[in-house]
Amino acid sequence: MLTSEDLRFFYTISTQPSLTAAARKLNVTPPSVTLRLQALESKVNVKLVQRQARGIGLTEEGYLLQRKAQFIIEEMNQIEALMASKKSLINGTLKVLAPLGFGNDYIAPLVAEFQQLHPNLCVELELSDKPSWAESHQWDLIIYIGKLRDSTLTLSVLAPNQRFLCASPDYLKRHGTPTSPRDLKKHVCISLRENSEDVTLWRFTHNTSEEQASVRITPTFTSNEGSIVKSWAMAGHGIIMRSEWDVQPELDSGALVRLLPEYRLPSADIVALLGTDVRSRSARTAHFLQLLKDRFAAQPWLKSDV
Repeated sequence: MLTSEDLRFFYTISTQPSLTAAARKLNVTPPSVTLRLQALESKVNVKLVQRQARGIGLTEEGYLLQRKAQFIIEEMNQIEALMASKKSLINGTLKVLAPLGFGNDYIAPLVAEFQQLHPNLCVELELSDKPSWAESHQWDLIIYIGKLRDSTLTLSVLAPNQRFLCASPDYLKRHGTPTSPRDLKKHVCISLRENSEDVTLWRFTHNTSEEQASVRITPTFTSNEGSIVKSWAMAGHGIIMRSEWDVQPELDSGALVRLLPEYRLPSADIVALLGTDVRSRSARTAHFLQLLKDRFAAQPWLKSDV
């Protein structure tokens, strides 16, 4: 079976006055051109080139193959040019998967803004705290927060994100303030179910001694919706462990108080997961990723007016 490389090789030979000239054009040695031509003629089982005193000439079959090769090569060049132009255009459908709360607060507005900048673009945004890794290939970009279980995707960090232990001033007034992780056993705890994590095991590391402690809480309240969990805590119903992006405004306003600041919890950086490398990434994905990096570099949740 003839390949595209066979056609390009023969077309180059057919447009040169001699095999030596063809060798110079192809930047190879004349013997290698002769051997490859013989292999090509064996493949099609006909003579394509006749050696002449002043160079080479094409047989009838050679002229036929030259015309067909020229047509096919031009078509292939057009296809390559079309694909290259498509790669530089921001169009098609941008498919994004993001966590429910963060996606609603931050990704949805940016997706809408991005589409307004590129009117030929369509957007498909799905929000879920339990992404299906088996279907990760369906998305141009996945926003993820938390412990990453899948390592087959390309990861790009958008912003650092700490986790904080928080409660309302009213709750602390009624129940007291815990001074160590083990004190949590005596408190009302609220947990958020997300990413199939073990949400009842809270792990702490002391900032100075690096001593680690783990506490298995028995939550009084649980939900799969972060806004509900935070509203329960703000209403004085218990202690929550939440991401910095979600509770920093409430910490700034005093609606929530950070607990056990001398300990740190496992971080949950905000990342973008992509299934393609930079070279094959579509323009819509590459440009949207850059928009996310630009906007989240300043960690907008640290601003009191967010």
